Amino acid sequence: MKPGKGIVLILSLLLLLTPVVANAEIDPSIKKLDDISDEALQMVKIYRYEDAKKMLEHFEGEFIKTTRRGHLFSMDELRIVTTAHEAALKAVAAESKTMDHEERIHKVTRFRLVMDALQSMHQPLWTEMEEPIMTVFNGMKSAAYNGDNEDFYANLDSFLSLYEVIYPSLRIDVTAERIQKLNARVTYIDQYRPEILNKPTSQAQLDALEADLMNIFDDMTEDEADPSLWWVIISTGSIIIMTLSYVGWKKYQADMERRKNRMKERKN
Repeated sequence: MKPGKGIVLILSLLLLLTPVVANAEIDPSIKKLDDISDEALQMVKIYRYEDAKKMLEHFEGEFIKTTRRGHLFSMDELRIVTTAHEAALKAVAAESKTMDHEERIHKVTRFRLVMDALQSMHQPLWTEMEEPIMTVFNGMKSAAYNGDNEDFYANLDSFLSLYEVIYPSLRIDVTAERIQKLNARVTYIDQYRPEILNKPTSQAQLDALEADLMNIFDDMTEDEADPSLWWVIISTGSIIIMTLSYVGWKKYQADMERRKNRMKERKN
């Protein structure tokens, strides 16, 4: 049985057999899990994939032991953690030909932010993504209003890459109703790209999405972050900003290359 499959099965059984325990404060064991996820990310950043894999495998064992002691996670949180963990583990175990360094960081960062969201009593790390996300979003919005197709598609793909990284963490910290509304707007803009460029009525979706994003970030950043978390915010935030927009740009370049190839095939 694969590690990711095993953790879901075992923890599902444990949840069925374990009574719910109310948690007024964050359990120290969750902080330990958060630290392990951070160590795994640091290993990936310096290309030590095998060490990162060992840390993520260690996380799996600790996660099972932690959950066995009490119901510290809801079913939704359990699914979010196990999905993010499985993706991170696959990323560090992937062959170099199938996944580049930036994409590995992308996957492990997403897992890292999930674990921080579960234990942060103050400003979670994912809120540090506000500036890069809104910068890319504003570029996308400006390009749409100016009818600049290439710039719009490039910024949209970068935005989607950044959004994908924080989305699991949003599901932990933001209400299901707000997430559903936000996700519906993002999906609409992605699926109806030509309409966003050509129809003013569809462009209104951009304004609505901007308002939703700003409200969510504002609500989550009302309290100042715990000073002890700033070193984590700086180290994690910097790698996010430097790499994830690059992932979106690479996706855009790949899309453009496929379009060129299709045009050549049609001419031939």
